[in-house]
Amino acid sequence: MHMYPRPPLPPIKKLPLFFRREASSLSQNFRVQTMEKQRSFSIKPTRLLVFSFTISSSLLLVFFFSIWVLNRTPLIPQATQLQFNESSLSLGFKSLQVQAFAGFNKNFTYHAARNTTPVDTHFRIPDISSGNSVASVIGKVQIKENEYGVSDGGNQSEVGKGTSATKSYSKNDDNSSKRIDASSDERIGEKMTSKCDISNGRWVFDESYPLYTNGSCPFVDEGFSCQVNGRPDKDYFKWRWQPHDCNIPRFNAVKMLELLRGKRLVFVGDSINRNQWESMLCLLKGAIKDPKRVYETHGRRITKEKGNYSFKFVDYKCTVEYYVTHFLVHESKARVGQKRVPTLRIDSIDRGTSRWKGADILVFNTAHWWSHYKTKAGVNYYQEGDKVHPHLDVSVAFRRALITWASWVDKHINPHKTRVFFRSSAPSHFRGGQWNSGGHCKEATQPLNNISGINYPEKNIIAEEVIKQMKTPVILLNITNLSEYRIDGHPSVYGRKPDKGSSSSVQDCSHWCLPGIPDTWNELLYFYLLYKEIQSST
Repeated sequence: MHMYPRPPLPPIKKLPLFFRREASSLSQNFRVQTMEKQRSFSIKPTRLLVFSFTISSSLLLVFFFSIWVLNRTPLIPQATQLQFNESSLSLGFKSLQVQAFAGFNKNFTYHAARNTTPVDTHFRIPDISSGNSVASVIGKVQIKENEYGVSDGGNQSEVGKGTSATKSYSKNDDNSSKRIDASSDERIGEKMTSKCDISNGRWVFDESYPLYTNGSCPFVDEGFSCQVNGRPDKDYFKWRWQPHDCNIPRFNAVKMLELLRGKRLVFVGDSINRNQWESMLCLLKGAIKDPKRVYETHGRRITKEKGNYSFKFVDYKCTVEYYVTHFLVHESKARVGQKRVPTLRIDSIDRGTSRWKGADILVFNTAHWWSHYKTKAGVNYYQEGDKVHPHLDVSVAFRRALITWASWVDKHINPHKTRVFFRSSAPSHFRGGQWNSGGHCKEATQPLNNISGINYPEKNIIAEEVIKQMKTPVILLNITNLSEYRIDGHPSVYGRKPDKGSSSSVQDCSHWCLPGIPDTWNELLYFYLLYKEIQSST
C-alpha cells in the first residue's frame, strides 16, 4: 500500500497580548473565588470550640440569672417568700367546712428574704404544758423554722421596746422548767418536718414582748388598761404562745396592713371581741409613724358606752371596725302578761347586719352573755315569732340563735370576697364565786401549770356542729385552750383607776389586760391570713 504523507498542520496563531492577559486574569480570579468559597464553608476546629463555649456560657449565665431573680422576687409585701409542699394544715383554727379544708392541704416553708445571723437565744419555760388537747382541734401544720418564726425574736413590731432576742432570757419561779435554744441546728431540723396542732402548746416567757405598750397605743379603753390603772406586776404581758411541735410567726404590723390594704376587717360580737379589736388596733398602730394617719371615721373616742367604731388607716386605705352585738341575734321586747319585758329573738338576726355586709374579713363571737344571770335563767326571755317561751334551756336557745346567724351568713356573705371566722369562747377565771358574788383572780401573777381537769365548753361544741352544716366556709379560731392557762391575764381589780378611800369587791376575771392575751389571738389570726394570702398568690 502506498502511503501518502500527512499534510502539515497549519501554524497556530498567537492570540493578541490583550486577550492573553484577560484570559489569565479571569483564570486567576476564578481560582481565588473558588478558594474563598471553600474557606467560607469550613470552620477550623479552634473556632468551633470557641463558638460552642460562648453559647454554653451564655445559657448558663441566663439560667443562674433567672434563679437569682426568682429568689429575690417577693411573693408578698415586705420581701418575704414562702414555698409550699403537700400536707394537712389547720393552724389551730378548725375549718368546719370541706370547702375550707380543701385549700389547706399544704405544708409550707418560710424563707425570709433578709438573712440574719443565727443567734443563741435561750428561754426558760415553766412546765405549762397542755394537759388535755382539745379533741375538736385537729389541724396540723408543717413549718420550716428560721428567722421568720418567732423563736429568734425577729420581725419585731416597730412599737416594741427594741429589745432584741439575741440575748438570753430566763424567768425564775417555782415551776419546773426546760430550755429552748432558738438557734439549735438539731431543733431546727426536728421542726422542719413535724406536724403541729397549734392549739396544743405552752406559754414561754419572752422578754421581747409585749409588741406595744399602753404609752404607745391610745386605743385601749380604761377597762383594759391594767398598767395605767395601777397593776404593779408586768410579767403577764411577757409570755408568748409556743406550740409544742412548730412555731408561729411573730405579728408584723407592716405585713398585716399590706394584707389589709384596701379592705375592711370587721369584728362583730360582745365586749370580748372589743377586747380583741382594741388589741388589733394597737398592734397595727406600730407601723404608722404619723398618728394623724389613723383616726375614727366618726370622731368617736373608744369607751364602753358606744358600741360601733371604724378606724381608718389612711396610708393603706383600710378600716378596722367593731360592731357590738351580745348575742348575734336581735334583742327585743315583748308583752308577757301585763308587762313588756326584754326578750331575745333567737329566730331573728341582729339589726346591725347592714354594717357587716361588704367586709373582707369578718370575725364573729358570742358566748359571754349566754349565762344563767344575763338570760334571766331562760324564763320568759327567749322569743320565736310572737311566742315567748316560758322556759327554754340556754343550750337549746344558743343552738337556735347560731342557726339563725349561720343562715344569714349563708344568704348574705360572698365566700369569694369575704373570709369568715368564728372565735371560740374565752374562759373566765373566777375563784371563790362568780363576778357578782365575790369571785376573784387578783392574786394570780403566773399562768396555770395544768388545765387537764377543765372540760371543753359545750358552746364551742354547739358552734362547731352548726358551722359544719353551713355552705359558707367558716374557720373556728380556737383560742379557748391556750387562754385557759392565763388566769394572770385578767384586769381583776385593775379594770378601773382606784378611787381614794374606796375599794370595789367586784373583780373582772372575764376580760383581758392589754397588752396581753388577745394579742396572741390576733397573732393566730395573722398567721392564718398570711398563709391564705400566699396560698392564693401561688
